Amino acid sequence: MIRRHQSTRTGAGRGVVALLGMLTSACVAGPNYNRPPVATPDAFRSQAARADAARELSIADARWSMVFDDQALQRLITIALTENFDVQIAASRILQAEAQHGIVRADRFPTVDGQASVQGSHSTIGNPDRTTVGIAQLGASLSWEIDFWGKFRRATEAARAEIVASEWGRRAIVTSLVSRVASEYFVLRALDSELEISRRTLTSREESLRLTAVREQGGATSLVDVRQAEQLVFSARGQIVDLQRQIEQQENALSVLLGRNPGPIERGLALTDQPHAPDVPEGLPSALLDRRPDIQQAEQDIVAANARIGVAKASYFPQIALTGSGGVASTALSSLFTSGAWAVGAAAVQPIFNAGRNRSQVALTEARRQEAELAYRQTVQQAFREVSDAIVGYRRIREFRETQQDLLRAAQDARRLADLRYQGGATSYLEVLDSDTRLYIAELGLVQAQLSELSEFVEIYRSLGGGWQS
Repeated sequence: MIRRHQSTRTGAGRGVVALLGMLTSACVAGPNYNRPPVATPDAFRSQAARADAARELSIADARWSMVFDDQALQRLITIALTENFDVQIAASRILQAEAQHGIVRADRFPTVDGQASVQGSHSTIGNPDRTTVGIAQLGASLSWEIDFWGKFRRATEAARAEIVASEWGRRAIVTSLVSRVASEYFVLRALDSELEISRRTLTSREESLRLTAVREQGGATSLVDVRQAEQLVFSARGQIVDLQRQIEQQENALSVLLGRNPGPIERGLALTDQPHAPDVPEGLPSALLDRRPDIQQAEQDIVAANARIGVAKASYFPQIALTGSGGVASTALSSLFTSGAWAVGAAAVQPIFNAGRNRSQVALTEARRQEAELAYRQTVQQAFREVSDAIVGYRRIREFRETQQDLLRAAQDARRLADLRYQGGATSYLEVLDSDTRLYIAELGLVQAQLSELSEFVEIYRSLGGGWQS
């Protein structure tokens, strides 16, 4: 008899476990996620000039420290990745998403609450003797909404996707920050080059003014030539002052990216010494979907929106809940645990009429899922455009820079010849003035071309999704 009684209890326990397992592993409402199909080209538009371009590894697969081989720039990027406020805010958003995931996930498990109370009363009404009564109570309650239709599992799935999306969002900010620091640093070095050119030009023009003044005193030239030489000197001085202003403001902008108060910025290689390959490997366009952080973030937004459809659809079905409570009470602590009471129950609530609230909620989640998918497709399309624009821009700017170098050589020779003609009395100082101005403009134009080439190089790296790799 004893063995049969134990077997019965064991079988009942197994039945309860099997029932709970069946309830918690029941069907899950809502659609499962599938990545939306997108049309990816076999090669980027600008890859047509090189048949083997699509078979190469992408430059974006390399760490930023391998791409930007300037130790000063590397130190600046390292500081920015640690101190920049946008990166810190992104990290905080990841913590928020993880906490939200913990909150949502907790709904899948039972909730157990405990209560304890002690109460005393004293009365002399209707009894000349004093009466004192004390009651101690201990109790516990359990409630559990069984996730039969997968509402909480879908909510957990959405919260988990939000964690991944926030992580990819942080990587997108890192990618943007690396490229911004590099670009702003190159702008600073370009301004330094322009300042150096302006100072060198000022020295040359001051010497030319001195010689012109000597010639005017000797009667070999007129005072007009002296005044024209002074115009060149004053123009160079004004340019130097303006460049100094721009340099300090550029340092302030870089300081903010580094999470610092405005101040001076460390320099490294000159603008012309910054390494960058003439041909940049882009890799396969299909790899862009898995590498670019903003595309990955947009896809996780679809995953979250897709899971919320299941949460909404679960509202069509009954909500099944288990409840239980129990406790002990006594007027004496010595007999507190000698007696008690407990109760268990189950309830199911089926929506009957709510004026179409559940149907509208499902329609809302489906529309949001559609919006997330359209945003994903738009992000992919924009990414392909950015890469193609950057590649063609880098190639054309390099050609333009080479033309600017030819222009500078011609301007230098024209300036030399004009000075010789003026010294020989074959022309007026106006020709020297014009050739000097053209030379100065050509030198500054070459610096801007070099800056544009480096900026497009940075843009290729960013648009391909490089910079976030650790």
